[in-house]
Amino acid sequence: MKPIRYTKEMTDEFVRDGYWTQETFYDFWEKNAREIPDREALVDSKYRLTWQQAVELVDAMAISWVEMGIEKHSRVIIQSPNSVYGFLARIACERAGLISLTVYPYLRKKELTYMVDRTKASAVIILHTYNKFNYLEMYEDLQKEFSHLQNIFLFDDMVPPGAPQGTFSLPTIVEKRVKQPIDKNILAERRLDAIENVAILTTTSGTTGIPKLVEWPAAPRICTSKGRVDIWSLTKDDITMAIAPHAGGAAGTLTYFAAPIAGAKTVMLEEFSPDAALALIEKEKATAVGVVPTHLIRMLEADISKYDLGSLRFIRSAGGYLPPQVAEEAEAAFGASITSDLGTQDMGSVSGCRVKDSKDLRRRTVGRMLPGNKVRLAHQENREITVPDGEPGILYFRGPHAPAGYYRDEELTSTVFDKDGWTTTEDIVKFDQGCLWILGRAKDMIIRGGQNIYPAEVEGLLNDHPAVGSVAIVGYPDREMGERSAAYVIPKSGMNFDFKTMVDHLKSKDIAMFKLPEHLEIVAEFPTVGDSGKVNKETLKKDIREKLGL
Repeated sequence: MKPIRYTKEMTDEFVRDGYWTQETFYDFWEKNAREIPDREALVDSKYRLTWQQAVELVDAMAISWVEMGIEKHSRVIIQSPNSVYGFLARIACERAGLISLTVYPYLRKKELTYMVDRTKASAVIILHTYNKFNYLEMYEDLQKEFSHLQNIFLFDDMVPPGAPQGTFSLPTIVEKRVKQPIDKNILAERRLDAIENVAILTTTSGTTGIPKLVEWPAAPRICTSKGRVDIWSLTKDDITMAIAPHAGGAAGTLTYFAAPIAGAKTVMLEEFSPDAALALIEKEKATAVGVVPTHLIRMLEADISKYDLGSLRFIRSAGGYLPPQVAEEAEAAFGASITSDLGTQDMGSVSGCRVKDSKDLRRRTVGRMLPGNKVRLAHQENREITVPDGEPGILYFRGPHAPAGYYRDEELTSTVFDKDGWTTTEDIVKFDQGCLWILGRAKDMIIRGGQNIYPAEVEGLLNDHPAVGSVAIVGYPDREMGERSAAYVIPKSGMNFDFKTMVDHLKSKDIAMFKLPEHLEIVAEFPTVGDSGKVNKETLKKDIREKLGL
């Protein structure tokens, strides 16, 4: 299956410049099995596998699917909590020439109906039940609706009585097949071209509640993963840990995509609780963990002093907004750096901070552009004009870290990428100290009396106040000034914050008076966009207009 967006000129450019290669992710597993065969690769509560053992199981899984007649380029949905077999299934799909779509365990029939139909998936890989939900029953219903969904593979050791035809225990198949010879030439013939074939599908948070699907060949994902390995200084001595689901970017980027390239081990936390996460970090001596902000906040509420977390080197928090004050507390509590970066499933990866960057850069910027990314900052009123050096502008970028577009949808893809591959996050940014500083989104910029207010700048200053847990700045209409700004603040537990305190704090930062918010709302929580964790500023804008009778 050929990617829909890349032109020959693009692929030639990225190959010529050394960013895209014919490497697949399986190649790194095979390399580790050859060079460090007896070192551990994957760990969960049931399995501890060396690189050699992991590759043997991957090969057995892949050849089993081939021998069962699953055709090359078939789409396979993997719905799995954190587990060794969930990991193995992803890489085995690539090894067998299949296109994998790994999704969160919490998705249900509404979302899965769309995905099964859209991808024409021929197989799914699931647990029978998880957290008291019967996945097998859900997919049995979907099988009745979609004849192309022929096989259900269970992560369970047994197939329950009454399971639909075409249901198999994946561990049973693999454990039997791994004891028999495998003709690796058959698997070699199924190899996906790292540039010319779609290998992976990922999901995005859709505004309608139905996730969009994004297609990726291996080459851009490997390019980005190498960039992450570099900025995180990952080596084979690192022990990465998936606290967030490996299906998402928060943990998946660190563990599934980056760790094997460095030869680093991955540990899987199957079910999150603060104490379970902290205990596993201590037990496995994890050096890097992938979390969403909620995990971090809940872990900070636990008695951290009970655990030896001295092995931790850095924390990768993604998938939602992490207030700077929480990051500050976490770094002090865990003794590890928290990294930040910029990227989306729709557009690819843009930039990232190094683990060794100063605290100020890691907290206030999204780091340096990843290798190969080209960038231009456009004028906010005329996007055809590039702003002068040092001036803020709307971020446009193109490079080897971008996906091929929305799955089989050239029209929708063209709304994100132009014909030359340029795209925009709509962020207003500036470059300083070699790093990308986000000042706000173009649609969130406030123009007060002809002067621009960038919400992120004011938010960053307010986050420095010891009583502020989180803050969002939004604009509201004003007859005299056009717009004025309001601050929504979630105070820290047990602390007070009022309008005078806010103004006095901002004045102490020596910023221009027009940037001071002219209204303050104290709230307990922010509305968010879908399951992304991002603050829904459109809801806050509507709320402030209603409160002020505008």
